[in-house]
Amino acid sequence: MNNILKNVLLWVAIGVILMLVFQNLNTGNSTPAQAMDFSAFVNSVKQGQVADVTINGNHIKGSLNSGQQFNVYTPANDTQLVPQLLAAGVKISVKPPEGQSLLLSILISWFPMLLLIGVWIFFMRQMGGGGAGGRGAMTFGRSKARMLTEENNKVTFADVAGVEEAKEELAEIVEFLRDPQKFQRLGGRIPKGVLLMGSPGSGKTLLARAIAGEARVPFFSISGSDFVEMFVGVGASRVRDMFEQAKKHAPCIIFIDEIDAVGRQRGAGLGGGNDEREQTLNQLLVEMDGFEGTEGIIVVAATNRPDVLDPALLRPGRFDRQVTVPLPDIRGREQILQVHMRKVPLAPDVDPKIIARGTPGFSGADLANLVNEAALMAARKSKRLVDMHDFEDAKDKVMMGAERKSVVMSDKQRETTAYHESGHAVVARLLPGTDPVHKVTIIPRGRALGLTMQLPMEDRFNYERQEILSNISILMGGRIAEEVFLNQMTTGAGNDIERATDLARRMVTQWGMSTIGPMVIGEKEEEVFLGREITKHSNVSEQTAQTVDGEVRSIIQERYAIARKLIEENRDKVEAMARALLKYETLDAGQVNDIMSGHDPRPPVEGAGSYPSTPDGNGNATTADHLGGQPLPGLNPGERPV
Repeated sequence: MNNILKNVLLWVAIGVILMLVFQNLNTGNSTPAQAMDFSAFVNSVKQGQVADVTINGNHIKGSLNSGQQFNVYTPANDTQLVPQLLAAGVKISVKPPEGQSLLLSILISWFPMLLLIGVWIFFMRQMGGGGAGGRGAMTFGRSKARMLTEENNKVTFADVAGVEEAKEELAEIVEFLRDPQKFQRLGGRIPKGVLLMGSPGSGKTLLARAIAGEARVPFFSISGSDFVEMFVGVGASRVRDMFEQAKKHAPCIIFIDEIDAVGRQRGAGLGGGNDEREQTLNQLLVEMDGFEGTEGIIVVAATNRPDVLDPALLRPGRFDRQVTVPLPDIRGREQILQVHMRKVPLAPDVDPKIIARGTPGFSGADLANLVNEAALMAARKSKRLVDMHDFEDAKDKVMMGAERKSVVMSDKQRETTAYHESGHAVVARLLPGTDPVHKVTIIPRGRALGLTMQLPMEDRFNYERQEILSNISILMGGRIAEEVFLNQMTTGAGNDIERATDLARRMVTQWGMSTIGPMVIGEKEEEVFLGREITKHSNVSEQTAQTVDGEVRSIIQERYAIARKLIEENRDKVEAMARALLKYETLDAGQVNDIMSGHDPRPPVEGAGSYPSTPDGNGNATTADHLGGQPLPGLNPGERPV
């Protein structure tokens, strides 16, 4: 507010000065005055052409008989001029000398230059942030860290759920910030830095804010990309400034989000060691563990790429403690849902445990988005409470994409999609050890024309060889159903074939699940540095590559044959499911169970959500609830992309 007032006053002062100057320069006459030589003026007086004059010192203003205005300067101490004017009958007026000050004369003379200087200073202050944030051209070296005080930061550990192990590790940091003498009495030294590692959306930033909220200390937040600019030395200067500000508010917490933007391994690119990013990293290393101590300052950083960080950044004395923030399990998902449901009016039928079981692999951010989508859907329908059906629709939207109701499919395309998805679903139900079929739909969602959705029975952290082989067969079921029942092939199976091939190749080259044996073939293509990519050498011979291709082809063909045999032996079930899909468009687990048991599918209940299911003792799914899990990439079959 003070800066706005200063700017307004500056412009008001400039306007007043302009008005004074122009008023002083203005002659007040409508007709412009013409400068006249003194000799011409004397001749005009003698010839009787001058009508009147106004004498102001040695300056005379007047008008001729013709009305023309004129200005003339007379010699100093000219005593003959007035008698001549009187003799010629000229009307004479006399004004006292104005006594123009030297200061005003200088101001008038130098006003244009002063105006330019003032405008330049004004715009430089504006570019420099007016001293209110240090984000402009004159303050490049100042830190962009934003400070949250105890009053502004209300987040505590009570607002963080699903990451109990990480909270326990960070509770020690909080206790030190509250009572540092407790540790120092026994010679203990608190870690200078804590690195939070985890998938996007797992709650790393929220955890860092909770540490500051629990400890009731200032919290400086900055992104790794805020350090680096196009100007050399700016990043290092900002690091110094950030730690100087932190020392003034110690004890405090500095939080650097996405530290991999500035902390990548040095010497790995083509820029050499004189890179601006590397200078910034060097300064950060010095500030964290240099000659000067940073007592009371704890640096908390977050990244989802710890593999690319410089080793010097991870050594003891800098980021002493590395805390993994994993995706939540079923119990963690339930706790996270309860946190986000506090602000949402819920119907009595909403059970967070059921929703948690049906959302395997969801991060904290995904679950927050799920609750928000459910609330938006309920508001769109003018409901007063958010019920279970809204959460089910929101889950389908998040996991499978929004329904594309504007897509108009011909009867032939709908039939092809129905048989394709029926092939996936039937193979998934007949193969042992596969995840239960949760929902089958031919309604276009996202990029897919149809979907067969499976949900795992429990939290999964690895997969057996037979489970991966079964998933390959499920992926092939859609193409086989098109061939068997429609005698055609379409591009809809392209994504299925790609994922099946990827699984088979990883079985051979990474997981040691083929006749080649337990060995890794080739190098993981995860290098991110251009310098390393240039010098990377292949360690796979041509003969080995041919062997790998042969193994991949053998796995695909074997699983293809198994899936085809299952579909041909159960033609009636595939046809019944395809007819049901054409009639209802979406089948839940209960309807799929009816078809697989030889009965007509029950009609869908209007307004009821499709809930997860668990198998009974015979392996057949019932309408009970099932446990959620964490599927590995590439193991969710059934997508049918456009």
